[in-house]
Amino acid sequence: MKLNARSIRTFIGAQDFETSRKFYNELGFKELRTSTKMSYFSQGDFGFYLQDYYVKDWIENSMVFLEVSDPERTLEYINSLKLDKKYKVVRITEMHHAEWGREFFVHDPSGVIWHIGKFHDS
Repeated sequence: MKLNARSIRTFIGAQDFETSRKFYNELGFKELRTSTKMSYFSQGDFGFYLQDYYVKDWIENSMVFLEVSDPERTLEYINSLKLDKKYKVVRITEMHHAEWGREFFVHDPSGVIWHIGKFHDS
């Protein structure tokens, strides 16, 4: 039997749920509230669940890879939002080039690290 998977969605936590909700809305995700303690954020065909739940060791070790078609333009767009000025913990790195492709990092208000990039052959 094949899995016939249609999507995969990760769950990430939030130290301050309302701050993280605001951050992801400003970043450009569409929010669907699923309960008072959880939201589903989507962009196109993919998404993730944000929970009003925080365990320091878990959050500080959470990472998500978001593949985009044009990392340079995506970095320009994210920098134009000035999220690192609006949220004290948010950090945005410069572009990193690796053998497999290129990426930059966005640290969300809770410390979750988003790897945003593109593989060479995609």
